[in-house]
Amino acid sequence: MAKFLIQASYTPEGARGVLKEGASGRGAAVEQVVAGLGGTVEAMYFSFGEDDFVCILDFPDTVSMAAVSLSVKASGALHTRATPLLTLAEIDEAARREVSFRPPGA
Repeated sequence: MAKFLIQASYTPEGARGVLKEGASGRGAAVEQVVAGLGGTVEAMYFSFGEDDFVCILDFPDTVSMAAVSLSVKASGALHTRATPLLTLAEIDEAARREVSFRPPGA
């Protein structure tokens, strides 16, 4: 499974929708979308400040996350950032791989 941290901020239209249906309604909508693509919701929180909403999602693949991202952004109701999350074991594996890289000017 591919894990993602989602950070979102509502547009004025999106915030009006949250006021109308409440946080539980939005939570149910997120659960439905994610489950519809074979994923699961690990955590969901509303916040205030730069982000209005954060969640951690698991999807079977990155294409599923991209499909959700495109649909959500096209709605115009919120702005989102999706950050891929990697396990400690995945970073250990990455650290063991040899990479041939030449910095600029070297």
